[in-house]
Amino acid sequence: MVATIGTKAPNLEVSTWVQGKPTNIDRERGNVVLVEVFQVNCPGCFLYGMPEAISIYRKYRDKGLTVVGLATAFEDFDKNNLENLQKLLSTGEVIGETYRAFSNDGQLRDGNKLPYKIPFPVAMDMLVKHSGPLTQSKVLDFIEANIPSFRSYAEKDRQILIERVKQYLKSKEYSAKTFDEYALRGTPSAILIDRKGVLRGTYFGSNGFLEGAVEELIGD
Repeated sequence: MVATIGTKAPNLEVSTWVQGKPTNIDRERGNVVLVEVFQVNCPGCFLYGMPEAISIYRKYRDKGLTVVGLATAFEDFDKNNLENLQKLLSTGEVIGETYRAFSNDGQLRDGNKLPYKIPFPVAMDMLVKHSGPLTQSKVLDFIEANIPSFRSYAEKDRQILIERVKQYLKSKEYSAKTFDEYALRGTPSAILIDRKGVLRGTYFGSNGFLEGAVEELIGD
């Protein structure tokens, strides 16, 4: 099942909490919850998404906001893994494309370390290794979960999309449980849940709308 805006938000399915006190959606009733979803090998996550989440955390943490970070992986599984997440959180060390982006901008500290620390709890998404053949049913389930209007496409366009998704799924070694359940489109993404535990929105990229949405829920 895919989480739906306006309904009860499912708990995060995590493999382990790497930093901070473990929590989950059902434990945070009475608080607005912001989940910042990122990949370790994602420059935009650390240049834009994470700084925005940290700013919101510092501004609203004493006003009923809980912020948690969720490291996920939908690509580059050799880099977006638990080991590199642990290094990042314990030492600040960045790798891959994240390292290159910060190095090019001259922002790294001590050669290879992020110039800031993540101040809130962080968990690793639950990654499930794919097994068994890739069936047409699996391909269609994925498409319909992410593109509700798929059935209205012209037959030619449907077949093109089916083939593209098939190739994409063949390249996926793992599925990330929370990333998939919330039907996120990429990273950085944010999940926003109100004080009653209802999913109020998901946000892809750093678009400037997130803080206003948080502030509105804090005021409710």
